[in-house]
Amino acid sequence: MAAPVTAAYAGGEPVQLALIEGMSGPFANAGAAVERNLRLGVERVNAAGGVKLGDGAHPLELVVLDSKGSAEEALIQLRAAADRHIGYILQGNSSAVAAALLAAIEKQNAREPDNRELFLNYSADDPALTNENCSFWHFRFDAHAGMRMDALADVIQRDRSVKKVYLLNQDYSFGHDVSTLARAALASKRPDIAVVGDEFHPIGRVKDFAPYIAKIRASGADAVVTGNWGNDLTLLVKAAREQGLDTKFYTFYGNSLGAPAALGDAGVGRVLAVADWHPNAGGAASDAWYKAFRARFPSAADDYPVLRMELMVEMLAAAMNRAGNAQPAAVAKALEGMKFDNGFHSSWMRADDHQLIQPLYVMQMDQAGTPGVRFDNEGSGYGFRTVLALPPEGTATPTVCRMKRP
Repeated sequence: MAAPVTAAYAGGEPVQLALIEGMSGPFANAGAAVERNLRLGVERVNAAGGVKLGDGAHPLELVVLDSKGSAEEALIQLRAAADRHIGYILQGNSSAVAAALLAAIEKQNAREPDNRELFLNYSADDPALTNENCSFWHFRFDAHAGMRMDALADVIQRDRSVKKVYLLNQDYSFGHDVSTLARAALASKRPDIAVVGDEFHPIGRVKDFAPYIAKIRASGADAVVTGNWGNDLTLLVKAAREQGLDTKFYTFYGNSLGAPAALGDAGVGRVLAVADWHPNAGGAASDAWYKAFRARFPSAADDYPVLRMELMVEMLAAAMNRAGNAQPAAVAKALEGMKFDNGFHSSWMRADDHQLIQPLYVMQMDQAGTPGVRFDNEGSGYGFRTVLALPPEGTATPTVCRMKRP
């Protein structure tokens, strides 16, 4: 591993950020990827002098707390963070965990106003978190499931080869959201498409997806729509390859964590994914950011950059600088409405619901070196090319949030 970026700050006490994530268990690889991306953000902020508060410069410090992928364990770690007076909670790899954390943070902040916590969410995509269950103490830096599904449906709408779709998702809140949103989007944009399967499987517990692949084949589906992530996605696409399933996969995370390597040639032209950014999004500034990530984490196994996670840390630091202190309530107010542009990715934090509005890309898997695929994923020889690029204003959806502010 390359040496971390050297900090240039003068020296106040660190402002601690608690990452509560599954660092062990079935999704440990996803937790490790999150930690790498957040560390890059922390290192970049510190290299630029840290955060400038009323009493001078302070570094950021990432504190990693293992939830083991469990909501119950995440709440224990949240209590540990509160006991240490850590004011910033970072989590994302499970909407169910995010909902539990948010409910507990609301109670914590009402009970102990001098020990408040701010929840920064980089991946929990349940739309309710910035709609009916929105909170002043929660900010989401990922597009929610409805925004992602709208982008995928725009591409499905143009793909006249798709006549039958099979929905396969993890059996928890996010997976059910994907299923509901897919049905609605298809009914609106391609009412001629038949949904020939709508199935849920236990999250993190299926070791062999061959029976599911057999059901998909028997249904005659032309395409699968799935919000699966982590090993549940990798094992799914691996089984599809082994069984020679010749259908398209419209995914939320098909470009991540081993999925391209698991599919190989079987994924070329058949696997599509949606994300806020990807290495082949294009432009010199984008390329420079990606190359900096790879210099910091040169192992092929670590080649999963997630721009929004580094962006989240940068925006948090900017909000602290604007507020002039690290008190969660003041920083939350500074984050509301904030615009952020790193030179290739413009975004803004919508004040109404604390949903980041940013570009989205739908991409299709292909061999590295083909037009539009300059970079591959994880040394697999396969990468993704953009088939649809939506500007920030093209991704925004209405919100029903009625936020109560302190």
